[in-house]
Amino acid sequence: QVLLVESGGGLVQAGDSLRLSCAASGRTFSTYHLGWFRRAPGKEPEFVAAISWNNSTRLYADSVKGRFTISRDNAQNTMFLQMLSLKPEDTAVYYCAADRRSAYSTTTSAARYDYWGQGTQVTVSS
Repeated sequence: QVLLVESGGGLVQAGDSLRLSCAASGRTFSTYHLGWFRRAPGKEPEFVAAISWNNSTRLYADSVKGRFTISRDNAQNTMFLQMLSLKPEDTAVYYCAADRRSAYSTTTSAARYDYWGQGTQVTVSS
């Protein structure tokens, strides 16, 4: 069992930056693939970024590529999402998630993730 807690969200202006954190409990954190997803009001959940358990693979949605960077610190049981050049369309609740199946490739599919945080709100004003 892994408990995930996001932090770092807030209200910013377009062009600003934010760094989201996802703190995890559990000794198996370092063996899980991790991901960030977001959900805007009235929209379906959307994949944002993912990172493999060993840092060898990073995946990004086209909408955030070049602006967002996913990283992890397994020694601290923490994952990060550095967000630069934020746009109003980045406004959403951001969720971190963990996938136990590290023997498989890192995935963009929310259905593959087993554990989810409660979310942190990011609001970007124009």
